[in-house]
Amino acid sequence: MNSDIILWLVQDGITNGAIYALLALGLLLVFAVTRVIFIPQGEFIAYAALSLDLLQDGKLPGTVFVLVGGGLIAAAVDIVLALRERALGRLPRILAVYVLLPTAMAAIAWWAAPRRPDLWLQVLIVLGLVVPLGPILYRVAYQPLAKASVLVLFIVSMAAHYVLTGLGLVFFGGEGLR
Repeated sequence: MNSDIILWLVQDGITNGAIYALLALGLLLVFAVTRVIFIPQGEFIAYAALSLDLLQDGKLPGTVFVLVGGGLIAAAVDIVLALRERALGRLPRILAVYVLLPTAMAAIAWWAAPRRPDLWLQVLIVLGLVVPLGPILYRVAYQPLAKASVLVLFIVSMAAHYVLTGLGLVFFGGEGLR
């Protein structure tokens, strides 16, 4: 083993350690506030990595469909609640946040995928696709059950994990990406 290999292994260890530390910090922050382990956190990381890989290959990532579909579901839930409460003034904000923003990000990704922009722009596009999934998941799965017991919220967290894993298999495939 020479010094190049040792330096590469040290760099790889520091990088992996930093990633695990950030994941642990994220789990700890959510658990400290809600007392629920946020199981689907790993799916967000996997979606980001797989979306970036597909963008680098010049393909449209499946995260686009998850984002737009989730946004439409969240919009439908909020629109029904707004109509029940006769709060029609909330409709423009609901449509902007849950329909317009995801559709705009999908259009940007669709435009950028075949053009293969620089890596920093691809990373920004992936962040724009993955980050809104958190509030959408919260709105659809967790907010309606906010006053439920910790066990119910944990079960919902497991269900969200399985749904996001299944959607990941549908949109990214069961084979690994190299």
